Amino acid sequence: MKTYIKNIIPAAALLVAVGFSSCTKDLDVTPIDPNLNTEIQPEALFNKCYANIAVAGNGGANGDCDVDGIDGGTSGYVRQLWNAQELTTDEAICGWGDEGISNFCYNTYDASHPMLRGFYYRLYTGISFCNQYLQEFGDYNTAMTAEIRFIRALNYFYLMDGWGNVPFVTSISSEKPVQYSRQEVFNFVESELLEIEPQLNAATAKKSTDAGYGRVDKAAAWLLLARLYLNAEVYTGTAQWQKAADYAKKVMDSSYKLNTTAVGKWSAYQMLFMGDNGETSAAYEAVFPILQDGVRTTSWGTSLFMIASTHDADMSDVNGTTEAWGGNRTRPQLIQKFFPGNDAPEAAPSDVVKAAGDDRAIFDTRGRELENTDPSNFKNGYAVAKYNNYTTNGAATSSAQFPDADFFLMRSAEAYLTYAEALARLNGGATTAEAASAINTLRLRANADTKANYSLDEICDEWCREFYFEGRRRMDLVRFGKFGGSSDYVWQWKGGAINGRNFDATKNLFAIPTTDLTANPNLTQNPGY
Repeated sequence: MKTYIKNIIPAAALLVAVGFSSCTKDLDVTPIDPNLNTEIQPEALFNKCYANIAVAGNGGANGDCDVDGIDGGTSGYVRQLWNAQELTTDEAICGWGDEGISNFCYNTYDASHPMLRGFYYRLYTGISFCNQYLQEFGDYNTAMTAEIRFIRALNYFYLMDGWGNVPFVTSISSEKPVQYSRQEVFNFVESELLEIEPQLNAATAKKSTDAGYGRVDKAAAWLLLARLYLNAEVYTGTAQWQKAADYAKKVMDSSYKLNTTAVGKWSAYQMLFMGDNGETSAAYEAVFPILQDGVRTTSWGTSLFMIASTHDADMSDVNGTTEAWGGNRTRPQLIQKFFPGNDAPEAAPSDVVKAAGDDRAIFDTRGRELENTDPSNFKNGYAVAKYNNYTTNGAATSSAQFPDADFFLMRSAEAYLTYAEALARLNGGATTAEAASAINTLRLRANADTKANYSLDEICDEWCREFYFEGRRRMDLVRFGKFGGSSDYVWQWKGGAINGRNFDATKNLFAIPTTDLTANPNLTQNPGY
């Protein structure tokens, strides 16, 4: 049975031991005074920095959320990252009536958006935990300190990507944070990753039975640097394609390998999203897995969200949990990446995969329609059966409700597409032989046809095929000039129109929450809000 960070302390013990104040409206988080609270140990605080990504707070799935003003289950890091990066795009739509969902789906979010506010404060809550650790225990262990600096840099990366110019703080203080420009945040994230890379543990792929599984190492720093440089032109105005390719190649050459071994009826790709993904060869692809355990590390906002939100009661044969919420499903443009002729069969996922000629087309089309004519109807749109809580050998998982499936926040497949795209952009938009080979490696894993050359538009589509519903699509569309602003690409309900329409480029950034603007006079709102 998994503990959160193996060989540190169990998550359940962590949640009892660490009594943090929640992050409230002006980013003030009450620091822990080790002289007053003798229970706080460096290992516990270290684990809390990781746990902020995996669970909602000190009460696991069911209470004591670390972020105020939002439902605890909804507040989960991965859930809100997913909502912001997927529901705003050509991949996903949701029919729930929760406040803020339709604004995501129609690209009408503003400074009062409750879920964006929740994600914003979730990220700053994590930064506060990291700052606390670095302030109190920064000299305790070199590798652990480097890991916490990585997590803080990752949180700032998502803030920079989503909000651009954001409050910046690296210590526990009662002073109101100053606002950094997007360029300044970029510089900070870059310098942190470059500084900690020598101090992180060696890049070593692991399974959940190995010590250190779930902890970041050098490969995570390389992959985040590759992502940073791939998007550098968006963030700073200056492209850094060669650096993106160089750091992606480091990951490709490391022990973090693509899972290419199918087991029984489960394809190598499907195994990445299953209940035993930490125990099989799939784990060797996980550069940064977010650990979940059906008994000891439970959340409504991580792997369970991925499974339950994409399944309804009619899909019990492809789920593996008792939860089926029936909310998130595909937009037509996602399906068209696999079926450009709109000819997907009405069938179970295994038959859809065969018809697509691509193991990644894991959709349940039975009794469903391609078009999202009625966004509130889960049957309008195909169901994504990519995530489940089954095991490859048929063994029982630890819980019928909460999954054992880890969520792979960063996996080595990203390095292959980063490498290919960066080389193509350096080559005037056409893939080199090395770039095409990187794409073909992923397509061969999926038993899909390969090509000798790929255009940038085809690479953009390949990002979708490989990573749909994994919480990154908005970032990719912005980079390809297909999100906000003048674009030749629209999707159903883009901009709130059933046939899609462009929306203003200012929506490429989210709005600083009104609550933070009110509390901090140092902040200026992003243009367009």
